[in-house]
Amino acid sequence: MSARFPRPATPLGPRARIAVVVAAVLLLAGGSVGYVLHAEHRSQGQRVDADASFTLGGPALYFRDTVTGRVAHQPLTGTPRTRTPGGPACDRFYAAGDTALCLRAEPGVLPKTYAIVLDRRLREMRRITVPGVPTRARVSASGRMLSWTVFATGDSYATTAFSTRTAVLDLRSGYLIKSMEEIPLTIEGVRHHAPDVNYWGVTFARDDNRFYATVSTKGRTYLVEGNMRDWSAKALRQNAECPSLSPDNTRVAFKKKVSDDPAAPWRLYVLDLRTMRETPLAETRSVDDQAAWLDDGTVAYALPGAAGRASDIWTVPADGTGAPRVAVAGGSSPVAVG
Repeated sequence: MSARFPRPATPLGPRARIAVVVAAVLLLAGGSVGYVLHAEHRSQGQRVDADASFTLGGPALYFRDTVTGRVAHQPLTGTPRTRTPGGPACDRFYAAGDTALCLRAEPGVLPKTYAIVLDRRLREMRRITVPGVPTRARVSASGRMLSWTVFATGDSYATTAFSTRTAVLDLRSGYLIKSMEEIPLTIEGVRHHAPDVNYWGVTFARDDNRFYATVSTKGRTYLVEGNMRDWSAKALRQNAECPSLSPDNTRVAFKKKVSDDPAAPWRLYVLDLRTMRETPLAETRSVDDQAAWLDDGTVAYALPGAAGRASDIWTVPADGTGAPRVAVAGGSSPVAVG
């Protein structure tokens, strides 16, 4: 049996009915205005929180805090170097110009990575999903060109049982190169064709056209110089991995394989691109990282941390002198901003 609303005891006259309708309209309008004002206030509160919680300003050292998994920053120089937390959750991070790149792992039977493009307030602008585990991230000095590398299989550059996928994104045109493997490659003056070619660790020059990267093929690794405009790459030398171009674009920091010991195969070097002379840095421990230049005289990198920390950030002079020192306890993915 359906429910029935009771009829009013006394029918309303025309004027009364009009008064009720007007009152209802005013009530609804007031509620709508109240909702709009509440929603706008809430929206403004969210914007203020987002703006105030984490802004790219400098000079500062930005990094991934290994305790929280989120991006943090601290003053690049001076004391005290108070850590400011609250950035996005990332597994790899890099920033330059007005752009930041956050690689976030999504575990699963088939792991995937979110390549998240952020603005200078670290607000998401674009998200790209790629299969694999995040390992390298770079942004050109202008903030226009982005690159990331993921492991398709395996989990270490120290073994031969891995495959990488490296992408390049041009923010100005919006063009995405999902894999660099098809770029025409020249080794020792000869066009190289092989199914086992892998690229990783891209670093961009200031002109947003020239870049450097690692390529592996037939059991060897090479430092290659590439040209985005011509879409070509040529090998410069063997045994130079994870390059990082200096701010003045004259030198490349890289890791060189110096031992077959899988626990300590690498040593950090700097290569002068004009003379092709290499200089071993004062860091003698094995560094499995793509070093980052804090300025033209200093490089930063991550090493396994003390006291159970996943990693610490260290710095060392780029000319082979001095000694390593800890810059951040419990951090990785260092980048100087400002």
